[in-house]
Amino acid sequence: MRCMAANGAPGSPVPRTPDFDLSMDEIRAVTAFNLACALRVIDLFEAAHPHDERPRQALAAAADFVRGGPRSRAQRSSAPAAHRAAKEVSPAASHAAMAAGDAAASAYVHPLADGAQVGHVLRGPAHTVLALQLGPVNPLARAEAEAAVLQDATATLVEVLRRYPRVSGRGRDIAEVMDALDARLRAGTSG
Repeated sequence: MRCMAANGAPGSPVPRTPDFDLSMDEIRAVTAFNLACALRVIDLFEAAHPHDERPRQALAAAADFVRGGPRSRAQRSSAPAAHRAAKEVSPAASHAAMAAGDAAASAYVHPLADGAQVGHVLRGPAHTVLALQLGPVNPLARAEAEAAVLQDATATLVEVLRRYPRVSGRGRDIAEVMDALDARLRAGTSG
């Protein structure tokens, strides 16, 4: 379905009014969490595809934003490129590439109370959990992988997450892991 602009031009998005305040520092905290998670597993992708730099470029774009750089085309273009790289490798490496792409994409979380925005906060960490579970060396049980990921959560991240609606997911591994991470972060049981 196409959105209509205020002037009625088809295809132009209608900007939504923010549902709450979200500062650039808070967005950087979300990206920093996603980045730290993705860095835990990037070696799984690079071992499988050592010459494919797309996930590493997404991590670099996310890191640039975390260090104070602007949201830019670097995050917008590297995120889907890393996601495309995920389609060409084993499941563990695929989750690692997805986590890298989601780290870059998390720079574009918006203050809108909808489930898609929760994905910007937790999808990358959920992919990290699945990569840790599927890793070829010393795979972790899901609870251990979740605990490892949650070590990187900050008070600011939890405060931001609590502004969004609770999204419950069932049926797909990624949705179930996001649901578990969400519940633990909101409850303050990250460790």
